[in-house]
Amino acid sequence: MDTSVANALSLSRSDRRAHLIGGGIGSLAAAAFMIRDGNMQGSHITIYEALPVVGGSLDGAGNPADGYRLRGGRMLTTDNYECTWDLFKGIPSLNDPATTVYQETVAFNEKRRSHAMARLVDKSRHILDVKSMGFSMQDRLELVKIFEASEAELGTSCITDWLSPGFLETPFWYMWQTTFAFQPWHSAVEFKRYLHRFMLEFTRIETLAGVKRTVYNQNDSLVRPLVRWLKAQGVQFQSNCQVNDLELTQENGKHVVTAIKSTRDGKPETIPVRNVDLVILQNGSMTDASSFGSMTQAPQKLGKAESHSWALWETLAKDRPEFGVPSVFNSSIPESYWLSFTVTLPDTAFFDAMQKFSGNEAGTGGLVTFKDSNWLMSIVLAHQPHFADQPASVQVFWGYGLHPDRIGNFVVKPMSDCTGADILQELCGHLNFDPHIVQSANCIPCRMPYITSMFMPRSHTDRPLPVPEASHNLAFVSQFVEVADDVVFTVEYSVRAAMIAVYQLLDIQRPVVPINRHDNSLTVDIQAVFKALA
Repeated sequence: MDTSVANALSLSRSDRRAHLIGGGIGSLAAAAFMIRDGNMQGSHITIYEALPVVGGSLDGAGNPADGYRLRGGRMLTTDNYECTWDLFKGIPSLNDPATTVYQETVAFNEKRRSHAMARLVDKSRHILDVKSMGFSMQDRLELVKIFEASEAELGTSCITDWLSPGFLETPFWYMWQTTFAFQPWHSAVEFKRYLHRFMLEFTRIETLAGVKRTVYNQNDSLVRPLVRWLKAQGVQFQSNCQVNDLELTQENGKHVVTAIKSTRDGKPETIPVRNVDLVILQNGSMTDASSFGSMTQAPQKLGKAESHSWALWETLAKDRPEFGVPSVFNSSIPESYWLSFTVTLPDTAFFDAMQKFSGNEAGTGGLVTFKDSNWLMSIVLAHQPHFADQPASVQVFWGYGLHPDRIGNFVVKPMSDCTGADILQELCGHLNFDPHIVQSANCIPCRMPYITSMFMPRSHTDRPLPVPEASHNLAFVSQFVEVADDVVFTVEYSVRAAMIAVYQLLDIQRPVVPINRHDNSLTVDIQAVFKALA
């Protein structure tokens, strides 16, 4: 190469810009890896977010007067989540700049170890003994068969193609299903991946002893510290910016992004992208078109028309199969939606009653699942305060229902049509609590039409690689990319995809942090066998 051309190319790379579309944890992690491992200047990185705030699905908002609200919270462990902790070992915590988020989380969990004592509750309000997984010999054989099957053998099959109806009535299934939000019609491949990835959790699923919690909700404990660090490095954040399309051209058989078409604060804008610049897109969203209700109103039933993230991916993937097939994931809301709810209480009465009932102090238990609930309702009481600005007198807990289309046991309407007051009535019915215990509560329901869309049965090519082979400067980072051996519906999946994409685009020689293969541990395998035989 001519020396002048090489020098010009080197200079242009040092001036390289990165455009990250979507403000979820995938984009935030990608920006951090670009700075930490790719030596990019923070001021050369811009994150575009359609909403006024960043954080994506790791949200958290509200106040004591109007009620706090969360769409959800992802399970964490320190035995897995290798890329996540690799990132947060270098991010100062919200409370103490001298302590990293990782150190803070480990120390917090040393003091408050998880040991659920009321994991499943039946219709008679009895706490079930779940030391045994309840497997028959047929159940064990079916579990081994799906565990050993290759992903090619499983193909686009669903869980019920491999597990019989009796399996779906075992204590194991109720616990596994509600811990990870599986439905019987979801992907057999994803179920198998979970069995392998969380083999260690299989051995202690009844107590959730491996689950780790952040000090506050994950927006306050993960997103806010990371955003603060990124801003200190000079990263630019453009909120209220809706990206509608990417202009692409072909060079040497590769897709090259040349411009970003967006609408910022209601005005159309075209952002030029040079050949040396990078574009990272969060394709699809499990919380797209979410809607909140109130104590007197059910959430609106939004769908495809309000799904802007899906629309962008569909536009890009049209006639480009290497960019994935979004319709596999977003075409059946009835199979991918459920409702969550966040309850704000002005006193400790409900928490005191739950501690007496379950035997767990808030923050030491796990999901309490009402096994015979028509909605398959679960709740979890985190350590308080759950929000960084939450007053000491206020308590907050979260719950969800996996079957929102079914009529309640105590409320004669589907959960999806229920107000916050209706949900509290149903909850008190299952617990046999006097409704007066929540008479001053504020329950905010949330409908999420695509919350488990990443679990829909799919083929290997329905999700794009983080950096498709035919891409020059475009990467995908989300729950809808293909990352070998890892599991969706986790913070780790987005962070790992971000690490893969950034390292490949910037040719970073540091290896991507490997997955801890607990499923290859003889000790864990033996523990799992004993658990299955119990």
